[in-house]
Amino acid sequence: SLRQNFAIFYQNGNCLPVVGSVNGFVNRFNALSERMEALIPVINKLQDVFNTVGTDSIQLPQIVVIGTQSSGKSSVLESLVGRDFLPRGTGIVTRRPLVLQLVHVSGEENKRPSEDEDGGHKQEIKEHAHVEEWGKFLHTKGKIFTDFDEIRQEIENETDRVTGTNKGIIDDAIHLKIYSPKVLNLTLVDLPGITKVPVGDQPPDIEVQIREMCLRYIANPNSIILAVTSANTDMATSESLKFAKEVDPDGRRTLAVITKLDLMDAGTDAHDVLMGRVIPVKLGIIGVVNRSQMDINKRKPIEEAVKDEAAFLQRKYPSLASRNGTLHLARTLNRLLMHHIRDCLPDLKTRINVMASQFQQLLNSFGEPVDDKGTTLLQIITKFAAQYCNTIEGTARNIETTELCGGARICYIFHETFGRTLDSIEPLGGLTQLDILTAIRNATGPRPALFVPEVSFELLVKKQIRRLEEPSLRCVELVHEEMQRIINHCGTQELLRFPRLHDRTVEVVTNLLRKRLPVTNSMVENIVQIELAYVNTKHPDFADASLVSALVNSKEELRKQQRNRSVGPSDHGFHSVTGAETKPPKPPPGPVAQAEPHHAANSEDKILGASAWKLNNWLRGTNQSSENTPAGTPPQQNSPVHSPKTSASGLHGVNLLDTATPISRKLSPREQRDCEVIERLIKSYFLIVRKNIQDSVPKAIMHFLVNFVKDNLQSELVSKLYKTDFFEDLLQESDQIGTRRTEAAEMQKALQKAGHIISEIRETHVW
Repeated sequence: SLRQNFAIFYQNGNCLPVVGSVNGFVNRFNALSERMEALIPVINKLQDVFNTVGTDSIQLPQIVVIGTQSSGKSSVLESLVGRDFLPRGTGIVTRRPLVLQLVHVSGEENKRPSEDEDGGHKQEIKEHAHVEEWGKFLHTKGKIFTDFDEIRQEIENETDRVTGTNKGIIDDAIHLKIYSPKVLNLTLVDLPGITKVPVGDQPPDIEVQIREMCLRYIANPNSIILAVTSANTDMATSESLKFAKEVDPDGRRTLAVITKLDLMDAGTDAHDVLMGRVIPVKLGIIGVVNRSQMDINKRKPIEEAVKDEAAFLQRKYPSLASRNGTLHLARTLNRLLMHHIRDCLPDLKTRINVMASQFQQLLNSFGEPVDDKGTTLLQIITKFAAQYCNTIEGTARNIETTELCGGARICYIFHETFGRTLDSIEPLGGLTQLDILTAIRNATGPRPALFVPEVSFELLVKKQIRRLEEPSLRCVELVHEEMQRIINHCGTQELLRFPRLHDRTVEVVTNLLRKRLPVTNSMVENIVQIELAYVNTKHPDFADASLVSALVNSKEELRKQQRNRSVGPSDHGFHSVTGAETKPPKPPPGPVAQAEPHHAANSEDKILGASAWKLNNWLRGTNQSSENTPAGTPPQQNSPVHSPKTSASGLHGVNLLDTATPISRKLSPREQRDCEVIERLIKSYFLIVRKNIQDSVPKAIMHFLVNFVKDNLQSELVSKLYKTDFFEDLLQESDQIGTRRTEAAEMQKALQKAGHIISEIRETHVW
């Protein structure tokens, strides 16, 4: 017909050139059509390859048929095949997806229906060598069906076997391949009809199940959607077009089929619908006439039904007859599928190559079956020990980016967690002035002391140092937990292959860490006990510059006091101390007045020469309230009248606790002064000890725990695990790894085969 059209078009020109040019164009067009026709069998081969491994990771081009229940989907498929082979009945009949591959065979090919089958079916092949049409199911392993009634029965049996005898559905496709010289190469998927209300013993959510199934198939971007709608219903209410619109809003891969054109009400027709005036569809709208139920019951041949359909279209829609009907639908689907495959083929080839590389890597990670068990075990142990040490050192290949681990977390524990915890411990935390005063009194016994006893200082500072032991032991525990966690980061793929070896490795490392924990704790406790054993008051940092400054200030204040007393006390000075308005008492006679400077000088010599010179010079440097009091006079003999301002200044900056602890009575100036001295001494020495512990504890943990485990891990694993009697038990693979290796090998083989199939298609075949 194409040659006739070109001849008519050029009939006024030179006949020979026209015929020659037409013949050349037709030959090229036929050759291109044949090459394009070869694309659909290629996709069928790919589908067969991936069906054997049961994967949906590769989305192949195919035609998906959707429509409401009893809209005529099955009739359309049977018309395309030209034979009755689908189950029939009332209600929902299609309860499993049916993947239908139509393969066109020539006259020579139909004499050898299964030459690609294995040897187990040679006798069956010989028996059916004369048939023209036959079918094969994937689940029957190559069995040939020449009777299409048997194909229908097999579909029903396989559906009942999986879904049961009720009306439930299941998303497990049946794969059927039909060979015939009467069909065009097509790949179609028949889905259960869309329904709204559960019938019989159908599940209540039958509508949701069917909807999810349909959307999963038509969401494949490589699929063509064949939306089937009855002509005797309003197209605006079409569920199939609604579903297609959700996944294909542009309509680039949607073709509408209007069935039952002969059942429209009298006086109405489908001209507007078929012309796309009601709802336009980019790929077109094709109308067909199905066989009636009476025709089906009488087994009317589909060839006669197609002839009656053509006659109906010529009579009812003469202008649209050439663009509608089952034959036009088959040619359109064949053309659309070929072009769609051509467009999808480059991406499909890339996807297959990428997946082949990924599965090859996965297969390599599972390893090969073990031959030399001793060598394999030693390699795994050595690799695990090296990776464990590298994780601590920070030189591991797979560095964690979401959280700190290994040596980095141990460093964080030392300098952030442990360091900040020690810094938060106040030197005077938990001590009140009343506690300090009680310790001073208990240290003096029945005799009142002239100076602050050093025993009270040692007693109190040791109590504060003991508070550093608990966070130090907690630091050991945190490092131990982190080294236990490192085991999980070192679980190599080789080690995971053997679950018993993995468990025994974890057990050995855990026992090694557990054995080192008491030793490390003992060393940390000894560090604290060493600090408690001897309070070194001659520590270079303990006699700091503040003591020298206090001594100088004390001497200067003493000289000022001597000069003032040689002149005589002033009224202003007296009032400033007592705050009273009475006249100050007159100074005693001359001899007494002259003795005061001498008394003061003797007091200074006594203070500087006594064994407790340090404490007294602090009194002079810090307590300004005793400025007008003779140095040798006990504070208890001074006037009990004190300025509130002076008393408050004496208490300022002493209590370093968050909340002040109330005392039962007001301290005397002497008691206040003694408490300040002890507090200053405790704070100074506590900071020295805290600094030492903050430096020594991490070093002890690294030596006794971390470095010891690093140095002895491999030898410990070898001594505990590398024994001939354990080889068979430790190197026994898990069932999961074996199954995954088998699946990966099958998938890799299928991808390689698919790659070979696609590589056979040259670019000239596609374009």
